[in-house]
Amino acid sequence: MNKGDLVAEVSQVADVSKRIATDAIDAIFSAIERAVANGEKVSLTGFGTFEKRLRAPRTARNPQTGQKIKVPATSVPAFRPGRDFKDAVAGTKRRKR
Repeated sequence: MNKGDLVAEVSQVADVSKRIATDAIDAIFSAIERAVANGEKVSLTGFGTFEKRLRAPRTARNPQTGQKIKVPATSVPAFRPGRDFKDAVAGTKRRKR
């Protein structure tokens, strides 16, 4: 499923235009992105948690030259699925439509 498919699904389920569905999805993604970038956790009960995680600095190797390079510490986004989401994927819970 890509963004266009998601927009079509939301539009159909919520009985709204595709433009309204696109605006809603964009607003949700933007809000999650801003919050996580600011170091906040975004918890959607049953679905999962989006958070910012720190990756420690490390030494890596260039595969072409074999030269060692230093990779600095960085922040990365992370997602931890919730129980309902895990159960739905595993097939042990009925999905809502």
